[in-house]
Amino acid sequence: MFKTYTILFFFFLFGTGFSGALACTNLIVTRGASKDGSVMITYAADSHTRYGAVAFYPSADHNPGEMCQVYHYENGRLLGEIPEISHTFSVIQFMNEHQVAIGETTFGGLDSLNGQPGAILDYGSLMKIGLQRSKTAREMIRIMTSLVEKYGYASGGESFSISDANEAWIMEIIGKGKFEKGAVWVARLIPDGYVSGHANQARITTFPIQKVNDWNDTKQSIYHSADVISFAKAHGFYKGTDQDFSFSDVYNPLNFGGARFCDARVWAFFRKINKSVRDNPVFAEYAKGNLVRDTRFEDGRMDQDSDLNPNGFVTNRLPLWVKPDSLISLKTVMETMRDHYEDTPLDMRWDFGAGPFHLPYRWRPMEFTIDSVMYLNERAIATQQTGYSFVAQSRNWLPNPIGGIYWFGVDDADGCVYAPLYCGIKEIPASYATGNGSMIGWSETSAFWAFSQVNNWNYSRYDLIHPEIEKYQRQLEARFIRETEIVDTKALVLYKENPSVGCDYITDYSVYSGNLLVSKWTAFYHYLFMKYMDGNVKQSQGFELLDNGSGRGIPKKPSQPGYGKDWERRMIEGTGEKFKVRNE
Repeated sequence: MFKTYTILFFFFLFGTGFSGALACTNLIVTRGASKDGSVMITYAADSHTRYGAVAFYPSADHNPGEMCQVYHYENGRLLGEIPEISHTFSVIQFMNEHQVAIGETTFGGLDSLNGQPGAILDYGSLMKIGLQRSKTAREMIRIMTSLVEKYGYASGGESFSISDANEAWIMEIIGKGKFEKGAVWVARLIPDGYVSGHANQARITTFPIQKVNDWNDTKQSIYHSADVISFAKAHGFYKGTDQDFSFSDVYNPLNFGGARFCDARVWAFFRKINKSVRDNPVFAEYAKGNLVRDTRFEDGRMDQDSDLNPNGFVTNRLPLWVKPDSLISLKTVMETMRDHYEDTPLDMRWDFGAGPFHLPYRWRPMEFTIDSVMYLNERAIATQQTGYSFVAQSRNWLPNPIGGIYWFGVDDADGCVYAPLYCGIKEIPASYATGNGSMIGWSETSAFWAFSQVNNWNYSRYDLIHPEIEKYQRQLEARFIRETEIVDTKALVLYKENPSVGCDYITDYSVYSGNLLVSKWTAFYHYLFMKYMDGNVKQSQGFELLDNGSGRGIPKKPSQPGYGKDWERRMIEGTGEKFKVRNE
């Protein structure tokens, strides 16, 4: 009964439909690329029906013969059951007590490979079960792929970010449809000192072919299914040499949407931290969806000697990973999750859809048709429909329960505050816990609803309200970063004396900080609502609204900024004399 309940709860929290899954972003930062030597991966879980809360699965011992019932991550249907193992690890959503973390983005891929009759495990089940059974990222990859081979794969194409305290990997997988049980897949180690990312478009192209997956060889930097190429050839998906085979181009052929709606988000990250990407107009054109298929690749295919392009693959796509010009801080990673293509050709603040208040958001649908011509609404990393996002930070110089911090934020990442949850905690803050509210159930103590109120109010007058949000957001996150440095030191001392006491300490801090943050953000919403109501702007000092000196709660005369001269000019274009004031 316990197993059935927990996995169903996992579904109710995160299972929101296939279209929602096609809208996520992952960033990957290796130890050698980060300022403090930590490994970081991020995940934005974007869906219009996804509620932001933290699922928690304590470690547990299991009896021989005990089974784990598996429910589909998105539709809740019972897929089957698999044997439990003797001991499962504690998991906070998508990070476990050993600092192993995972994120995903769905790319779908070839239609004929989506869905597999009789398969027991979908991608969401793999993520959860893999975390409960893995001590390292490599072990996570081995367990996930062996489970799929044995029990089948019930999803479409997925890209995974998988990390631990020492390494970060990108893994891409797609099922074999009705042809065979299981899946084909490739996993690549991100070279230390580099960064990568993925956003609903498969990213692994050519790769060095391995004779065997040696899971004990710490120098092996790539694993793949034995039939990843032969399966494609056998079923007519690819004709060519093994050397020229590209996982992405074969199993998820690139098109306009794959570049503009998906890989453009990776480009936004790369250009922030790498000058050569930022200054290269070829990549900017790619991000706009302008695909090139030359007879040769400009710089040769990754890990291949030949630069020929006999299969007509796209030749101007982004590299799988880049080296940052300088080391990347936790703060930079958080801020990148808030990107709307600012200061790029795709900057969302200045086109007509931004309205008078320069709103970098576009209401769905993403495509619309006018006079038989289809147009798009831009899709950036930060988006209004995010249920939650995280930065999973793994640090190898601390014991695992202390070394991993799951920085968690709810609703739109641009307006969230990332709260620190240590991976070894024994309890979740009540304000973030599953069951405290839902997408159709209000809770006054819910983190999600506290942040969603602020964000939705922000959308009404972005250019005035957002600067206040950003200032307070940075203040609180800077405080948490300073505090965790102190907590690390104290927790390490306690942990060395008694691991359980050390874990109690980080639990107390995580719970207190999370609940306090929601209380502060709720009060912040009250302040913002009063200050900016009715299109007026009341005078304030700090978070205090100023009165007119009478002491009777009457505000000082508010300002009325209107729509701004640029928008006012747009408003009267083509209206002739209709709105002209006549002095008669």
